[in-house]
Amino acid sequence: MKKTRLNRIIKASGAKMVEFAGWEMPVEFSGIIKEHLAVRERVGIFDVSHMGEIKITGSQALEFIQCITSNDASKLSIGKVQYSSLTLPNGCPVDDLLVYKIDDKEFMLVVNAANTDKDSNWIMKNKGKFDVEVRNESDSWNQLAIQGPKSEEILQKIVETDLSKIKYYWFEKTKIFEKDCIISRTGYTGEDGFEVYFKEDVEYAEKIWSLILQNGKEHDIQPCGLGARDTLRLEARMCLYGNDIDETTTLLEADLEWIIKFEKGYFIGKDALLKQKEEGIKRKLVGFEVMDKMIARPHHPVYVDNTQISQVNSGSYAPYLKKNIGLLYLPVKFTQVGTEFEILIRDRKVKAIVVQTPFYKRKK
Repeated sequence: MKKTRLNRIIKASGAKMVEFAGWEMPVEFSGIIKEHLAVRERVGIFDVSHMGEIKITGSQALEFIQCITSNDASKLSIGKVQYSSLTLPNGCPVDDLLVYKIDDKEFMLVVNAANTDKDSNWIMKNKGKFDVEVRNESDSWNQLAIQGPKSEEILQKIVETDLSKIKYYWFEKTKIFEKDCIISRTGYTGEDGFEVYFKEDVEYAEKIWSLILQNGKEHDIQPCGLGARDTLRLEARMCLYGNDIDETTTLLEADLEWIIKFEKGYFIGKDALLKQKEEGIKRKLVGFEVMDKMIARPHHPVYVDNTQISQVNSGSYAPYLKKNIGLLYLPVKFTQVGTEFEILIRDRKVKAIVVQTPFYKRKK
């Protein structure tokens, strides 16, 4: 298994470790609910160094990214971040990702850990005659996520840049203790927060991790694991690749039309998505709430009138909302808010209802 540069210090703290996407990662430190609530109410820190970073540079970097992603990267200014998707010809995502515009000829793609090699291979396969260089730099980067309403105050103590000037989905190149880093106002929790990228070694990574924890003591900062990361993203209705989207679900079915820019010109998957949009989708990803104390989990079967019509994609107890929620695909005629259906949980069918999403949205 791969290990991040923070593996030693995290294991020494007593975190519960699991295998995830080929990496040994912490699933929880003090408990998922405690970590989840810390991020919603104060601040938490995650080691997300398992994520992938792929650089695309060259005179045709923008044209190439326009070809392989569904969103319109020409709208990006230097320092802006964009949520997008690498798409297959059938309109399904190879992966969802963030596109960072470093300068006019340099972009960084931040991709899911489980898909890093697949994405890199897909990008190289479609490089063709574009004048670009593609570098998978994933093994070089550390990535920390500091998330929650107190994140700016805590991170500011060790960063030269005025973090208050970094807007949502923007980033800056800056320094932490004279070492180069990238800080973006992004995250996967639904909270205000930052993601910090730097290339230094174990000693430096441990120093940054420890200092952030020390500086956050007054706000009872919590180191957080994959468990809280999953419940936080679900409350905010952020899709998880492998659960909610994959190579069998088109972007339209996943309710991600907002990252499809048909007007920008050609991109891989455009024709299939246009055709599906014209014909109309037959199913759609929706949020649901279980009207019971039981928790729906992925793959639990879903019924209407005793006929199985689907299965759960994501499901969990939502610690902040104190509800059992989830995401699943339903035939379009059943996707109206308020539609009732049943989920088979532990040999008992329990009632669930389609609800508006996101389940949770932070106040600004």
